[in-house]
Amino acid sequence: MGLKFSLVICTYMRPKALVALLDTVNTQTKYPNQIIIVDGSVDMKTEAILSGKKYENLVYFKVDNNDRGLTKQRNFGIRKVDDSSKIICFLDDDVTLEANYFEELLTTYKVCPDALAVGGYITNEVNWEPANTTNDKGKFYIDGWQRSEPTRFKVRRWFGLLPDTPPAVLPTFGHGRSVSFLPPSGNIYEVEQIMGGVSSYRKDVFEKLTFSTYFEGYGLYEDTDFSLRIAKIGKLYVNTNAKLAHYHEPSGRPNYFKYGVMVIRNGWYVWRVKYPKPSFRAIIKFHATSFLLTLIRASNILTSKEKKKALTETLGRISGWFSLIYNKPKLQ
Repeated sequence: MGLKFSLVICTYMRPKALVALLDTVNTQTKYPNQIIIVDGSVDMKTEAILSGKKYENLVYFKVDNNDRGLTKQRNFGIRKVDDSSKIICFLDDDVTLEANYFEELLTTYKVCPDALAVGGYITNEVNWEPANTTNDKGKFYIDGWQRSEPTRFKVRRWFGLLPDTPPAVLPTFGHGRSVSFLPPSGNIYEVEQIMGGVSSYRKDVFEKLTFSTYFEGYGLYEDTDFSLRIAKIGKLYVNTNAKLAHYHEPSGRPNYFKYGVMVIRNGWYVWRVKYPKPSFRAIIKFHATSFLLTLIRASNILTSKEKKKALTETLGRISGWFSLIYNKPKLQ
């Protein structure tokens, strides 16, 4: 029989994307014992489209404003998980899965019996190649693979502000490299951050922890917060064989000013979750990096085709940064 597992999908105003995901769930080599849809939409389109489909083991919940928002919807979904499930998987509503996605995730819990959480691996966001050198400063190298080094990291190198930890491990001053800097090597990597939209957890983790309600609405970095709190009590892994694609559906996203504010304030919050008493040097480097990244985003006002988005987000980052002076987030 293997491990029984439940899948929770929190959705908001993305009926077509949700159906595209569920169609790939239908083709899985390991099928969920329970699929819980938590719909925070303010219209009936998602409910209507699902009523015309047949997906085995699916239960649908429409939530009102009291439970709307990513972290609230996830916590709602957890409460609906069957008692017999040992693993709870979460997926964003704008991903599609390769056929062995769940099989690879569940295998990780057997290979790494100390795992409290296992993340999947997004394949369509970064172009990786086998490395033929390690001398090109325009590339990032790891485990015999290379990818383009983003501009923000090239600039950070000039100022001595590169992360002092491996990918998916938070640096002493925040602003780390994400899971997207792990290569498609087929390896299982020990990490302390996994992406919430492609994640899984042992069910008993939720007897000790829940997703923080600090991250209301869109919930930027809520997955980092939750991962860092799990990392204090056990191990997390990413299995690069548990593959899926992420399509960044534009509907249901916040306005860019609010997003910019969240980049700074939520970034400060998760940094302090791991490092509640950072050194003076780390504090300086956090703010120096925040300032540098805001300047880089501001440069997109001139260089990007989406000038208005770049301007709006930059103003949000500046607002969020100044708010740290008089109204720091309160850690939960």
